[in-house]
Amino acid sequence: MAKASKMIKVEQTGSAIRRHHSQRETLIGLRLNKIGRVAELQDSPAIRGMIDKVRHLVRVVGEK
Repeated sequence: MAKASKMIKVEQTGSAIRRHHSQRETLIGLRLNKIGRVAELQDSPAIRGMIDKVRHLVRVVGEK
């Protein structure tokens, strides 16, 4: 039986306006591009790295 993968909820709290293009692309990759939007993503090292890159624009709401 496959082990259920952990999920992580991320909310965008800051605007992408006047941010570097790579940070805007990272937000889009996280399925966030508007303030207040929440995305539930699979918890992996790649996703954690993306969150770390834009940590000043997002917050982790919850982990399962």
